[in-house]
Amino acid sequence: MLRLPARFAAVILCFAPLFRQLTWRHAQVLLIGAILVPGQRTVTSILRISGLCWERRFVNYHRVLNRAAWSGRAAGRVLLGLLLDAFVPTGPVLLGLDDHIERRRGKRISAKGIYRDPVRSSRGHFVKASGLRWLSLMLLVPIPWAGRVWALPFLTTLAPSERYSQERGRRHKALTDWARQLVLQARRWMPERALVLVADSSFAALELLASLVRQDVTCITRLRLDAALYTPALPRQLKTRGRPRTKGERRPTLATVLADQATPWQRVTVPDWYGEGERVVEICSDTAVWRHAGLPVVPIRWVLLRDPSRRFDPQALLCTDLAQEPLQILRWFTQRWQLEVTFREVRDHLGVETQRQWSDQAIARTTPCLLGLFSVVTLLANRLSRHARLRVSAAAWYSKQRPTFADTLAAVRRQLWREQGFLTSRRACRSRKIRPALRDGIVHALCYAA
Repeated sequence: MLRLPARFAAVILCFAPLFRQLTWRHAQVLLIGAILVPGQRTVTSILRISGLCWERRFVNYHRVLNRAAWSGRAAGRVLLGLLLDAFVPTGPVLLGLDDHIERRRGKRISAKGIYRDPVRSSRGHFVKASGLRWLSLMLLVPIPWAGRVWALPFLTTLAPSERYSQERGRRHKALTDWARQLVLQARRWMPERALVLVADSSFAALELLASLVRQDVTCITRLRLDAALYTPALPRQLKTRGRPRTKGERRPTLATVLADQATPWQRVTVPDWYGEGERVVEICSDTAVWRHAGLPVVPIRWVLLRDPSRRFDPQALLCTDLAQEPLQILRWFTQRWQLEVTFREVRDHLGVETQRQWSDQAIARTTPCLLGLFSVVTLLANRLSRHARLRVSAAAWYSKQRPTFADTLAAVRRQLWREQGFLTSRRACRSRKIRPALRDGIVHALCYAA
């Protein structure tokens, strides 16, 4: 069994109470092995890198995912607590919400569907993808040793296709219904903290926004340029019959405001525009009531922005907190891009879309665990950064000043291998011998890395 470094024990052992004693021994091997193994994140690959390729009871490790009794939601709560203590002990909590398509095929994957591929599609080109749709809630925090904001997943759920629900006689939940449940679950875990949620236009739904406003969650998302905006309703007069009014006079659409030559524009500098540094944009902002027949009425602050150099098309944002400054709304919303970066990193470095589970229980657990592993690796690297600076993989042809997630994962792996005796310090008076089974697993991983 792989040894757990003392520096990492304070983080990893926090998850031990969620499992039974024997299940935890197997789960700990899967956790550490998933960090160490390159390529596919299958249970068999993890057992090989852990030196357990001749373990006759290998089925017990599969049962951690497809049969053992433990709660992924409880694990998400523990992970969120660790992330808050490490990176956001006080102040408002910025959350990011987005969906991700995991490309999976097979007759036994019953929850899969056909969706629009957001990575390969564009405005004029529509691409379909068959797979599983996951909805992930992430914590957007600045990482001190990385020098930028990272999106750290802590709660992920599977949003099955409509066909899956019909075959089982269940009511189909829309993506906004799953989103509401995730955010309200986070609100229950953080009742005293101010929550700010950033999401893309898929979640610009009046029912979802109204539900979050009732729970005191500020939501920032895109707004259609042709949205129906109104002035707030006047106070109800005495002795007035009928229902109270929900809106006032109709206001011009944002497309009309954009085309109006008399619109006052203000130039502001956004400090970090999607990782490209500072960007000067022109904005105008006001408050209004967004209403549609038969749906809740939501007061919003809208922000219309355009690029003086015309490098991107004009767009509009909304914020359910009318007192927020437009520049602060822009700063929060531009951090949403880090969610896409996290999805790319977990595909490239943590093996998402390479797992081979077929049972419904294992499928529902494996991908959230791999996304949560991104946050666990960040927590482990944060403990290493307290004692030494993380190494940066740079070269004469590749200049890099700050560590990326690939460097972070390498630093955590280096510490784990050092604990197993594979890496020793030059100052060590004696070296620890590595077990033959573990050595064979390492050699197999290196030889079959491609």
